[in-house]
Amino acid sequence: MDPILIVVFAVLVVIVAIVAYILGNRSKISNANKKAREIVDEAIKERQAAKTAKDAAIADREAAIREKEAAKKEALLEIKEESIKARNELEKETRERRNELSKYERRITSKEESLDKKIEAVEKRDSSITKREEELSKARIKVEELEKQRQQELERISGLTSEQAKEFLLKTVEDEVKHDTAVMIKTLESRAKEEADKKAREYVVNAIQRCAADHVAETTISVVQLPNDEMKGRIIGREGRNIRTLETMTGVELIIDDTPEAVVLSGFDPVRREVARIALEKLILDGRIHPARIEEMVEKAQKEVEALIKEEGEAATLEVGVHGIHPELVRLLGKLRYRTSYGQNVLRHSIEVAQLAGLLAAEMGLDIKTAKRAGLLHDIGKAVDHEMEGSHVQLGVDLCRRYKESPTIINAVEAHHGDVEPESLIACLVQAADTISAARPGARRETLETYTNRLKQLEDITNSFKGVEKSFAIQAGREVRVMVVPEVVSDTDMVLMARDISKQIEDQMEYPGQIKVSIIRESRAVDYAK
Repeated sequence: MDPILIVVFAVLVVIVAIVAYILGNRSKISNANKKAREIVDEAIKERQAAKTAKDAAIADREAAIREKEAAKKEALLEIKEESIKARNELEKETRERRNELSKYERRITSKEESLDKKIEAVEKRDSSITKREEELSKARIKVEELEKQRQQELERISGLTSEQAKEFLLKTVEDEVKHDTAVMIKTLESRAKEEADKKAREYVVNAIQRCAADHVAETTISVVQLPNDEMKGRIIGREGRNIRTLETMTGVELIIDDTPEAVVLSGFDPVRREVARIALEKLILDGRIHPARIEEMVEKAQKEVEALIKEEGEAATLEVGVHGIHPELVRLLGKLRYRTSYGQNVLRHSIEVAQLAGLLAAEMGLDIKTAKRAGLLHDIGKAVDHEMEGSHVQLGVDLCRRYKESPTIINAVEAHHGDVEPESLIACLVQAADTISAARPGARRETLETYTNRLKQLEDITNSFKGVEKSFAIQAGREVRVMVVPEVVSDTDMVLMARDISKQIEDQMEYPGQIKVSIIRESRAVDYAK
């Protein structure tokens, strides 16, 4: 509210109060008048102070307006000065550019003059070259006529046409190149084989000498010893219910015959055969053999076998010195203890491959731990190939990918049978270690049919080549000797034939180790003295 209105209102109130007071008590008029005057004086002072403040505010506003106008003028002056300065700089730069352009124009003019001179010289030279070309064309025509005459004279002298002479020369050159190629191939191959065989022999021998692994031949039967022959009847049970329960629970056939104090367990699955063996031994020790007890013992035996599988896997990783493998992969490794391949225990084979791969990696300066890890896991797919569809290689790759193994390990598992190209030296070492472990004498067994088929296939491949008289596969298929017809196959052809036979054997056959190809060319001259 405006102070003036407040003051006026206050004065009116005071006047009313004074009148009332005068009417009520005139004795107090003098004091009231004095107080009224004081209030009026204070109101006047407040009004004067408000007016003074208003004047000061107006003065401040005018001063601010003057300062703003002064600042605006200064800014306009600065802008004018900057524009003048920029214009001066632009004019200066323009003058410099004009000077440069004038220099360039003078330079271009001089170059045009020199180019004109050169063009004149070139035109003169072109005219002279044209004349020379005409002369050369005339000379070339004469030379062609002379060449035709020379060819006709040579054909007349030699008695051969030009095509016949060309074929003769090509055949001569081809024979020479063929001979030189065969000699070069033989020299390079012999040199490379000497060096490679020497190095490979050193690496492999050092690795094998430092690796001593057991070879366990597995069969499809297990034998459980009995304390006496009376136990056979208790195992069979009344009307054969005990033996039927045991066979149903384990999936293993029990063969009880005249063998004294022994029962034969027959089954292709070694895990189930082991469960049956442990359960039967526990039943024999317990003495109580009936269907309920059999089921209880089979369950205990299954748990015990699972624990043994885990222990075997952990023991394998500790033996090889590989850590950080997923627990499920460790369990599958233990399961390989009950898996065989051509009679060779797969877990012992994996441990041996891991140790060989690590030793070879040490010889070549590669990562030993990665090589051992790849060797230990290379056949991990065989732990599940009886339960899942697919080859053990693909199953092993899927397992390694599922449990986050490195790409190097996955490629080594995928390439250890040559299904894909190896992408690292570790994969090549696993291939070599796997071949060494499988090719050791006594490590694996092959059926007679597989063995004879491989020998027959080897001889069929060699006999399919032109010029082969006969061939023999010897040394259990480790070497093939080829007898060739000397009139058809020359000495230089023998080198190429040996190489082609080796390539075809590599492409069409699967075999452990290597096969030596020996080609024999024998010439005989026979005469009789009479």
